[in-house]
Amino acid sequence: MTGIDTPMQRIATTDDLSGRGLERFDAIIDVRSPSEFAEDHLPGAINLPVLNDAERAQVGTHYTQISVFEARRMGAAIAARNISLHIATALAEKDKKFKPLVYCWRGGMRSQSMATILAAVGWKTTLVDGGYRTWRRQVVAELEREAPLPVVLIDGQTGTAKTRLLHVLAARGEQVIDLEGLACHRGSIFGDFSDEAQPGQKAFESALWCNIRDLDMDRPVYVEAESRQVGQRRVPQRLWAAMQAAPRLEIRAPVAERARYLMTAYPDLAADTDKLLAAIDVLRRFHARSDIETWQTLAETGDFQTLAAALVTAHYDPAYDRARNRDGATKRRSVLETATLDEAALETLADRIIAGG
Repeated sequence: MTGIDTPMQRIATTDDLSGRGLERFDAIIDVRSPSEFAEDHLPGAINLPVLNDAERAQVGTHYTQISVFEARRMGAAIAARNISLHIATALAEKDKKFKPLVYCWRGGMRSQSMATILAAVGWKTTLVDGGYRTWRRQVVAELEREAPLPVVLIDGQTGTAKTRLLHVLAARGEQVIDLEGLACHRGSIFGDFSDEAQPGQKAFESALWCNIRDLDMDRPVYVEAESRQVGQRRVPQRLWAAMQAAPRLEIRAPVAERARYLMTAYPDLAADTDKLLAAIDVLRRFHARSDIETWQTLAETGDFQTLAAALVTAHYDPAYDRARNRDGATKRRSVLETATLDEAALETLADRIIAGG
């Protein structure tokens, strides 16, 4: 750790952004604009912008079109007002032992302005050396490097409760990476979360890295078998390579039971007929017009379980079989059969998995 001196108090800098490194601070303050923060940020950070989006654009335009000096003076005045407001509101209850970590895009003027004033208050303030870019470089380096992950895939055709089974395993203390949860997408054309948009790729990767870095590499890590794309988010190379090489535990259940389970897993589709019809319409390039019309009729009349069974049989199972044969997944597969997919059955499956099959 290095540092710079101010007349008030030493402002330290750090590039240790590990879990333990971040735990040393009482707050992680991201002073970038709200749109920058929304794209991605350090885990646990709060957003106290020195310049909001409109102010940042205004200062930037002044900088390029009018005068560098005038832009800096304008930016300093706006920043001073905003920092003052943050101290009087978000930071008003912090006592003299408060230890904040502050960062902006690259450790420049925005974070230094905030850190200087916080240090002047008397708080032991630390800057991220290199700003958010340091975090981003670390995430990319870790997710793209060649390093083993002890992945075991929970596999199975659509509707075999793979995601729910992951949650049961996690509740038992097993190590799990829930890609669908991190990506806010259930991995199919019907799979977006109605009440939550997908995170950006950078935010997805940050969340994934926070998950991976805390794993015990001597224990199995259960991951649902997914394609490289989960919705619009791409699985990084390190995890994808591990998934391709991993052994598979394939869950098998009757079609009728899978259709019943899908009704519990996708309640938003049953509640939004227009969304369901739009999703079915995407399948036109794969299926005959008569099939599409039959499925749309089932959706419009509310016969969702029959619709789920038809989609599983005609669309998802054949697609799954093609992908499995293409990837050679059958060579690394163990099969776990279950007649039902209720909670008791999933608990039994979890017992079998933990016991080794």
